Amino acid sequence: HSPEMGNASSLCLNAIGDCYTFADDYRLLADLLLQQDRIIEAQRILDLLKIQELDEFLQDVQRTARTASGVEYLRPEETILARYNNLQQSAISAGQTLATLKAIPVEDRTTEQSQQISDLTALLDDINGDFRDFARSPDIRALIEQLSVEAQDASLRLNELDRLRDELQQLNAAIFYPLILDDRLELIITIPDSPPLRRTVYISREELNRAILDFRTALVSRDPAIIASAQKLYDWLIAPIADDLEAAGIETLIYAPDGQLRYIPLAALHDGENWLIQRYGIQNITAAAVTDLTTPREGELTVLGAAYADRSLVHTPEVNGTNYTFQGLPGAGAEVEALPAANTFFDNDFSLANLRPIMDDYTVLHLATHAAFVPGVPEDSFILFGNGDTPTLRDIENWTLNGVELVVLSACETGVGGLGNGEEVLGLGYQFQLSGAQAVIASLWSVDDLGTQALMTAFYDALGSGLSKTEALQAAQLALIGGNQSAGSEENRAIAVMTQTAPSPQSVGSSRYNHPYYWAPFILIGNGL
Repeated sequence: HSPEMGNASSLCLNAIGDCYTFADDYRLLADLLLQQDRIIEAQRILDLLKIQELDEFLQDVQRTARTASGVEYLRPEETILARYNNLQQSAISAGQTLATLKAIPVEDRTTEQSQQISDLTALLDDINGDFRDFARSPDIRALIEQLSVEAQDASLRLNELDRLRDELQQLNAAIFYPLILDDRLELIITIPDSPPLRRTVYISREELNRAILDFRTALVSRDPAIIASAQKLYDWLIAPIADDLEAAGIETLIYAPDGQLRYIPLAALHDGENWLIQRYGIQNITAAAVTDLTTPREGELTVLGAAYADRSLVHTPEVNGTNYTFQGLPGAGAEVEALPAANTFFDNDFSLANLRPIMDDYTVLHLATHAAFVPGVPEDSFILFGNGDTPTLRDIENWTLNGVELVVLSACETGVGGLGNGEEVLGLGYQFQLSGAQAVIASLWSVDDLGTQALMTAFYDALGSGLSKTEALQAAQLALIGGNQSAGSEENRAIAVMTQTAPSPQSVGSSRYNHPYYWAPFILIGNGL
């Protein structure tokens, strides 16, 4: 434990007074950590409980009356729409109507159509102005200024959202950007035919953190009753914008998560009938990817694969004064052997000397190994190569990876470290993109060897069949949800699995890999084509 956690433990013991059980001690300590946005540490405190106590804790999580009856949220543009009551009552429908009218050549427009264009343009300008005022408001500015320099660099900027609408039109996508404030969630969406819109959900940061912790704990513990916690977060994050997404006919969510939301996969939220991934393809975005959303794949898929697989090969690197111990991952070897790879390296042959000179000769770089983030010093976070080399984020910054369309980091906790505020989740993805790679796939928690092998096999089958990166990851995830681990091995099989149905609303079914622990840890960061 860190010194800070030790102090929190003492406070916990002093605060509980006549409380006797270890379970309550741990829960109070977890609460104190949650108030400091230290989600991962809080999760690990709860992991110290016995399985029976953990099960009891999770069973006590109930949906609030507010969640059960529907989420309270505001449509800030409603006041503006009311001033234009002779027009559409939705900013989305107004934008769609304007796009239709503007497609008519100027010389062919009637007087009535020209006037309607003028009115709709004024309406959408007002809504856009309202959003600009929101983005400049003191609480939103304060929220952005609280981020570290690294997080500010990597985060999508609010003032960039409007100019991305043309790209979203080509992708049939929406950008989804939740912002966490102390007393509420601001849900921002940008779709092709309207200015950025926002919905306000009144939920405290602490209550949201608790729900994130419950959900993440249920994910990594493979709790069969996970749907309750998945649905609570769906009600807060997706339900308020669901009608907007449906009205716009959105198929892909381009996600810019904020804070502790970076620790959980959007794909594994649940609406009571389906996982979110069964409705939308999902990709995460960083600032480095905003000019690269619509760059298509070029030429044939070529894969450079490498694995640290020999369990008897132990590496003990020291990074930034911390000693680490790693063993090989046997499933990683089988995973890389199954890749459609033109070149593969294993264990001691998996070295910087062998891989670095040829990385940009391939369109896909697949590394099946460990990675670790260094708490407090993100630039010293590293990937472990099979021979013990440890290239850091600082090293990767100097690489040139132009021509690499995808880096797959099939590793333990590739995306999560101990910094506690979530900014490290997109760290490797952002750095690889700055070096020229279009996209990165990374994991949110320690992954299962065999489950990852099944998912990656389905992913590459789907990618090879012509699906985009976003579609291929979605197809692979749906294959595991539906119990079809061989999806994609036959022609067009990967596309067929998109129609698989969800397990029952009460719990996850019995198929081997259909729990989100197996299919949800991997997130796509960057260009999804």
